[in-house]
Amino acid sequence: MNNKIWLSSPHMGGGEMKYVQDAYDTNWVAPLGPNVNNFEKELADKLGIAGVAALSSGTAAIHLALIILGIKHSDEVICSSFTFSATANPIMYQSATPVFIDSEADTWNMDPELLETAIKDRIKKGNKPKAIVFVHLYGMPAKIYDILEISQRYDIPVIEDAAEALGSRFNKQSCGSFGLMGILSFNGNKIITTSGGGALVSNNLKYIEKARFLATQARDKAPHYQHSEVGYNYRMSNIVAGIGRGQLEVLESRIIKRRENNQFYRKLLSDYDFISFQNEPKNHFSNYWLTTIIVGTNKQGITSESIRLSMEQENIETRPLWKPMHLQPVFAGYPVYLNGVSERLFNHGLCLPSGSNLSEPEKERIVRCFEAIL
Repeated sequence: MNNKIWLSSPHMGGGEMKYVQDAYDTNWVAPLGPNVNNFEKELADKLGIAGVAALSSGTAAIHLALIILGIKHSDEVICSSFTFSATANPIMYQSATPVFIDSEADTWNMDPELLETAIKDRIKKGNKPKAIVFVHLYGMPAKIYDILEISQRYDIPVIEDAAEALGSRFNKQSCGSFGLMGILSFNGNKIITTSGGGALVSNNLKYIEKARFLATQARDKAPHYQHSEVGYNYRMSNIVAGIGRGQLEVLESRIIKRRENNQFYRKLLSDYDFISFQNEPKNHFSNYWLTTIIVGTNKQGITSESIRLSMEQENIETRPLWKPMHLQPVFAGYPVYLNGVSERLFNHGLCLPSGSNLSEPEKERIVRCFEAIL
């Protein structure tokens, strides 16, 4: 059987080992250390933001952001429905109530009109939401200004989930830098990776200091171990941060490659009017972390699932678009405001192999497979 073509596998740049080796040579094989400090500074410079707290995951970053905002039991938190579960799970960690919002058709992200409808309805029901968590899906910036305007009008803070959108920009500003706090992920399948890791970013340095404090078991300043708050073991290690520093050096080239992959698929599938793509509206710049397609009705009876199964037989990994949170058993019964967009995307959508290390022979295999299917 042919080697597997992965959806999005890690892609090392070659400069990572010098930072990892330095940590080894200086015995900084521990949580925190010079690589963590420098990774935070370099990432802040890259994003044009004041502060970064390097953490163990993007999920941890969302969790800390909710804690910093004081989210607690019975509070309501508005959340994108069309996303990975890591966006919503931290709301449950705080015993709060997620209120899910459907997508708009342009970017597939949180629908601003539904957002305002939900806020008005929750206020009418006597429970004004305490935060909004919205996502930049597959690297595509959301309708940020519309969402921020609504959040400001109703005085509800925004947490910006840019886990999939490092390097994406809206109106030339980096995704992750618009909200009160933003979060990033460096999981193994992301555009750059630390193997596992994430970050909380903000222009409010008090929030960053608080995140670092909570992420190191909330240890008070004392010669002994003293704790006045519940803390978490959420900090990034110095070894992992070394990988991140090397990966940051190649971020721009990774974005170029992912966007080239997107153009490859658009050209390959241009003759099939029943196949459409996630597109960039004006002022949006996507890193196209994953290239995604929607398979519409056609005479051949081809579906996103039949493409997935055919690719699977050729050892090529594809994946359905995210199953919306309001359809997940774990979130059954929670408030949701719908327009049908996310369910349609889930039912007819597919993520295609999009790694920046996708080779020409692998592309040729993908071409042959699509030719056989279509």
